[in-house]
Amino acid sequence: MDRIPASNGHTNGNGLSSPIANGSSPLGNGVQKHGSSIARVSLPGSTLYDDSYIDRQEFVRLVIQSLRDVGYIESAATLEAESGYSLEAPEVSEFRQYILNASWGSAEALLVRLGVADEESLWEARFLIGQQKYLELLEARKTAAALQVLRNELAPLNVDPDQLHLLSSLMMSSDPEDLRRRAGWDGASGASRQQLLAELQRQSFYSSYFDAFPRVTTMILEVHADEVWNIAWSHNGEYLASASKDKTAIIWRIGSESEPSMRECAPELILRDHPYSVGCVAWSRDDAILLTSADHLIKMWDARSGICLRTLDAHSETVSALTWLPDGSGFISGGLDRKIILWDAEGKQRDSWGITAMRVTDLAVSPDFSRLVSVGMDYVAPTPPAHEFEHGHGRDTSPPISGSGNGASIANVPRSPENWMIIYDLASKQMESSIRLDGELTSIKISDDSRYALFNRSPDEIHLWDLAAGQLVRKLTGQRQEHNVIRSCFGGIDGNFIVSGSEDGNVYVWHRDSGSLLEVLSGHGEGSVNSVAWNPRNERMFASCSDDNTIRIWEVPPTDAFELSSGRADYSQLEPSGKGKGKVNQQWDGA
Repeated sequence: MDRIPASNGHTNGNGLSSPIANGSSPLGNGVQKHGSSIARVSLPGSTLYDDSYIDRQEFVRLVIQSLRDVGYIESAATLEAESGYSLEAPEVSEFRQYILNASWGSAEALLVRLGVADEESLWEARFLIGQQKYLELLEARKTAAALQVLRNELAPLNVDPDQLHLLSSLMMSSDPEDLRRRAGWDGASGASRQQLLAELQRQSFYSSYFDAFPRVTTMILEVHADEVWNIAWSHNGEYLASASKDKTAIIWRIGSESEPSMRECAPELILRDHPYSVGCVAWSRDDAILLTSADHLIKMWDARSGICLRTLDAHSETVSALTWLPDGSGFISGGLDRKIILWDAEGKQRDSWGITAMRVTDLAVSPDFSRLVSVGMDYVAPTPPAHEFEHGHGRDTSPPISGSGNGASIANVPRSPENWMIIYDLASKQMESSIRLDGELTSIKISDDSRYALFNRSPDEIHLWDLAAGQLVRKLTGQRQEHNVIRSCFGGIDGNFIVSGSEDGNVYVWHRDSGSLLEVLSGHGEGSVNSVAWNPRNERMFASCSDDNTIRIWEVPPTDAFELSSGRADYSQLEPSGKGKGKVNQQWDGA
């Protein structure tokens, strides 16, 4: 910091000292502007015009951001309130309001909640806020208070002596106009507070909450004829496997081009030979084999040719979990029959945990090869295996505890008074700990550093568990889960984001360390978003699948967001196989 930020010439006609609406108010009730309420406008459809392919929400959000960038803060707030498309997470909106209202103490207190943890970014943010506070006190002729800020808030930050001397010399200004001229600063009633927000954004503190996580749909994959329950990326990040109620699994080839409009995506293989709906998919470590589960059966597929190598029939009820060992030597399956089975890479049984204490709804192996973590419910009473029910012309294709995420609704299962997370030592298969929890536990993921376990809990909670400390770290709320299996995951740089589907049809994104809800991503149709999966080779991309029969690819907004928002594939140019170059909202026809 070698100078005080100069004015960019933008001003706000109403000044920045009064509260400015920015979407943090409940949009359903409107926000107050000049004494009148701005009512939310509800428009039919999701496109900009009836005959347009431009997504309305993405377009309006782009306009809101553009208005803010050039200084039209109230206009942006009005459009945000009227459209109902909030650009900011609640915490970011709150922080913005604190800065614009000169609530400096509250703004600084919110820094940690916003996840500003590294020392350099925190120092920079505190200095910028303290500098603005100091200048405004000088402008208001509150010299004693300004001196206190200089001595007690800015000097302890070990500011460069020359910079500190420059700030202190401003106390000799003859009047507010002289202060603004000498500081190259346009004052509290000008655009300085907006400039402060922009400076914080440039310092990679504030902008991360807009731009660091994928929130734009760049591809829509449509081939499945029914609900899509589960998805998994290959380890090389080039393929995406999907499992559907339509009794198929699909291997999609996702092009590696960085520009979405140039990316070629296609359904590479459609694996049809399933007698029941497909619930789980899992890639081998070398991506050569894809496992799928259909009711009590496990199938091993050659992921390059689509040939079914083997069908495994060791479970007597629905297989609810499949996971490969970190070294690729085999895989583990878990089921509602309370069995956990260890298989070798060829599909032969190596070992078993026997009949466990609970009906397993999901399990995961820690990347450090030390633990197996499983979640499930107590076995209450004998019930006929799912594959013994008749439905129509064959068996009931809906597993008993799968919901939209893997088949039927949780309500179809006899309610158990006890739900558990059980942690096993992987080498000895001995139980390390068992934790009884309220509510159905339907999904579990372990972080790459093997420290955290993430599981979905009905109703409406996601729990982050510290495996080393053996304690709950935090609860994440906002998404909806009551009847269905919903799956969440870690993602982003160092797994700093947590993403989950939801029964309200949205995707929810939180900051892992602060627990702040960063974004609610809409776009899927009616029904649950059942599963999300982060690309292991691209920290700027994840996928989601839904009851609307589609898969969406989400990415960080590209530089030319408007061009991408207005793009859509021309179906007439697609090859008969359904392969072609994709644009935003790319859709693939035919199975």
